[in-house]
Amino acid sequence: MMNPTLGWIATLGALLLFGLAVAGEALTRAPLVDAGARAAGALNDADAAVRNADVVAAMGMMPALAARWRRAANGTLSSQTLASDLAGLVTSVAKFARLALQVAMLGAGAWLATEQIITGGAMIAASIIMGRALAPVEQSINAWKALVAARQAYRQIAETVAGPHLVETATSLPRPTGQLDVEGLTFRPEGLNEPILSRVGFALEPGEALGLIGPSAAGKTTLARMLVGSLAPTMGAARLDGIDIAAWDAADRGPHIGYLPQDIELFNGSVRDNIARMGEAGDDEVIAAARLADVHEMIVRLPQGYDTQIGPGGAILSGGQKQRIALARAVFGTPCLIVLDEPNSNLDSAGEQALIETVGRLRGLGATVVMIAHRPGVLAQMDKVLVLRDGAVAQFGTRDEVLAQFNRAAADASAPPRPRAVRSAQATAT
Repeated sequence: MMNPTLGWIATLGALLLFGLAVAGEALTRAPLVDAGARAAGALNDADAAVRNADVVAAMGMMPALAARWRRAANGTLSSQTLASDLAGLVTSVAKFARLALQVAMLGAGAWLATEQIITGGAMIAASIIMGRALAPVEQSINAWKALVAARQAYRQIAETVAGPHLVETATSLPRPTGQLDVEGLTFRPEGLNEPILSRVGFALEPGEALGLIGPSAAGKTTLARMLVGSLAPTMGAARLDGIDIAAWDAADRGPHIGYLPQDIELFNGSVRDNIARMGEAGDDEVIAAARLADVHEMIVRLPQGYDTQIGPGGAILSGGQKQRIALARAVFGTPCLIVLDEPNSNLDSAGEQALIETVGRLRGLGATVVMIAHRPGVLAQMDKVLVLRDGAVAQFGTRDEVLAQFNRAAADASAPPRPRAVRSAQATAT
């Protein structure tokens, strides 16, 4: 039977180590939760950037998104480092306490043995039993070493991601006026025999608006992506003030181009962040873009106005709200070229009217606008219309001329065939 003195020492040691384990868990819980949340946020932001690669490339949002990701990654690393340091401190204290208790147990046992209260064998047995009893508690504390290994793995991933920059710094070009020249634009994806676009060409002066119409799968979205530089042509070029858009550095080109894609997805953050293209901007600039897109009144009615957190992909917003906020993002900074791919697909009549008025204001500011549309009502502000069919330009000219020809062709195509007898009689009469 163990001497009461040795029993008290063993009990005190177990309680001390258990207390250290609980303290270690309590101290590291908050930093680990924060690190996990930051890491998940950074991963979601990166995933959203990949899904919206066209928007990111077109409007030069990569530097702002990369800076946002770096901030989240740095926050994750800081929280993980704090948790690791606290866990290491607790482990060191626990190891010191265990060794001190072992020494105390042996010392007390030696004193009791010299007083002939216990035998030497009982002293050794008590020391072994205490060591066995405290081992599981100490191991539970040492389990936090896995966190240190996780931090090392994270550092390796961060170093890999941060590797050599693929895009070299290019010469910053002056702000263009909006002169758009499309010259023999052709695109044929690898593996296809027929091109999606074939020798498309047209020109727009600053302040002109072009309506791009045509049947489904005519190549309209592909042409829009080439106009904003997110897709490089196989042949030909789209030039803005003589500069090849595809060859223009995205970070330098982005502020001069606005793009509203067909599939809209906003980034996790506030309404203000999304309008500002996830970069740093003054309140006046953000509100000016919202007013230009006629969405200011809608935004101020949100729970926190411009500071409303919309969640991943704009989860709290309706399709029409997301489309109108994305329009404000496209016109942020009043770019000289704005490409809108079916910007009214989720809009009601009021939203569509606001879109028409926005296009009119953009023209008044000297911006060149290209808009893909299926509803004729939104073409009211267009100066010219281009009809794309089977990847080639079928018609191009002023709005009234092209729409009249387009409507006549559509009417003829939908008219029922005349009976053969009627055609014969008309031929005889002729």
